[in-house]
Amino acid sequence: MTSHFAAAVCGLSFMCLLAPAAQAQSGIASVYAYKGGKTASGERCSPAALTAAHRTYPFGSQVRVTNKRNGRSVVVRINDRGPFIKGRVIDLTPAGARMLGFDGLTQVTLERVGG
Repeated sequence: MTSHFAAAVCGLSFMCLLAPAAQAQSGIASVYAYKGGKTASGERCSPAALTAAHRTYPFGSQVRVTNKRNGRSVVVRINDRGPFIKGRVIDLTPAGARMLGFDGLTQVTLERVGG
């Protein structure tokens, strides 16, 4: 192995060790839906859609939300900003909340899966 190749492999290995792994978020999910109101992305909000609001994920991101209380999961698309209440990590439409088996608030984990 040449010294340049070895240095490159070593450098890549070092970078891979320092690269942050995708981290799941945990917190409280709430239910929201402004029927027909505009979301921050400009779409109309539909209570029947599997969409959600998150403070920082880019619009169009696909996020797996898992209810910690019953283990049920759903993948939603981020199309709005929020929630803006301490401890809450995502606002789901009623359709998303139904898929997770809750009404109101519940403890969840979030994992970006695409978008």
